[in-house]
Amino acid sequence: MAGYVVVGTQWGDEGKGKVVDLLGKNVDMVVRFQGGNNAGHTVVVNGKKTILHLLPSGILNHNAWCIIGPGVVVNPFVLFEEVDLLESQGVLCDKIRISDRAHILMPYHIRLDELEESRDSKYRIGTTKNGIGPCYADKYTRVGLRMCDLKDWDVFCEKLEETLALKNLEITKVYGGEPFDFNAMKEQFASIRERILPMLCDATDVVNKALESDKVVLFEGAQANMLDINYGTYPFVTSSSPTAGGVLTGVGVGPRALDHIIGIVKAYSTRVGEGPFVTELLDETGENLRQKGAEFGATTGRPRRCGWLDLPVVKQAVRINGLTEVAITKIDVLSGLKEIPVCVAYEINGKQYDTVPASLKDYAAAKPVYKVFKGWEEDISNISKFEDLPETCQEYVKFIEEYTGTPVALVSVSPEREGNIILHNIF
Repeated sequence: MAGYVVVGTQWGDEGKGKVVDLLGKNVDMVVRFQGGNNAGHTVVVNGKKTILHLLPSGILNHNAWCIIGPGVVVNPFVLFEEVDLLESQGVLCDKIRISDRAHILMPYHIRLDELEESRDSKYRIGTTKNGIGPCYADKYTRVGLRMCDLKDWDVFCEKLEETLALKNLEITKVYGGEPFDFNAMKEQFASIRERILPMLCDATDVVNKALESDKVVLFEGAQANMLDINYGTYPFVTSSSPTAGGVLTGVGVGPRALDHIIGIVKAYSTRVGEGPFVTELLDETGENLRQKGAEFGATTGRPRRCGWLDLPVVKQAVRINGLTEVAITKIDVLSGLKEIPVCVAYEINGKQYDTVPASLKDYAAAKPVYKVFKGWEEDISNISKFEDLPETCQEYVKFIEEYTGTPVALVSVSPEREGNIILHNIF
């Protein structure tokens, strides 16, 4: 077996798409294991940006099968928009398969998400308003519709009618919103049914057979460890588990399928939406990081909150995911800074901690304890060897490796596909 998984170690937007794309050139299969089109993975090829939401980043490798696993919630209309866009750009999309166990993200999920987010800010999570949370909620309250339901049109229509009646009650009575028409929604899905049916498969069987045949399989998630439903800054989290453990339940493979668990570490920190952010910079430096790093959401366009690297957050991701390697991205954005503080602990009520507290109140009260590194002035975007990096930049990378106890396998020095320094031959 040769299973790779790429996970985010912070709040998402670490650059997973670029690393997955790099790995994806040499794999037989890329598998999305959780999340939905709230993800926004950006890859750059020949100076051209491609933003992927539902499709695995491996779609750019024409030889790889792209599988959307049972743990993903799938908006089929967004899926086909993405496929049509890629095909118009000359990208072949004939190797996409979708688990017949994956839940369908319905139009009423989006409306409920929008209505919930429009409430008083006290209740606002800061979601992408794409319906991800409401879809997962239906999954766990056992009223969701799955891809396999589309195979039997009578079954699908019966379930839709029953569920839509309940959702319309919630939309109108709780939120005062506009209800959906059953016949209109039925026709909406009838228009795509024949196109989606050939894409459905038993993804768990397909992926396990690939692993058993010594195929190289790459598992790709969305979001990151600090947005995990169990370990993130709850309730300001996503609705699934974007950890290595999420692969096992989101695809249906055993723990021994994962040979390399690669954590992506952005050289500074960002997050989107609400919730505490210990190292956040609300000054000119934070704005400079945002502009230089193009820190605007790939899915929503929202400006990301920016701050210094928070290593207790990364160390938590190392432990929870069992990381075998880390890849450091966007270190070039730090070029030109005279000093670069790194958070190595928190001070909470006069005591120091190097772990992330569960209590939102404690985490919001935490003050960062910084270790300050000297910066570098040089442009590093064309450097291909680690020893050619400025000495202070090398020290920064080595400290991350030392603090986390995890080898650095890659340092990304530019947004380009080739802009990487490879330190361990796993790519």
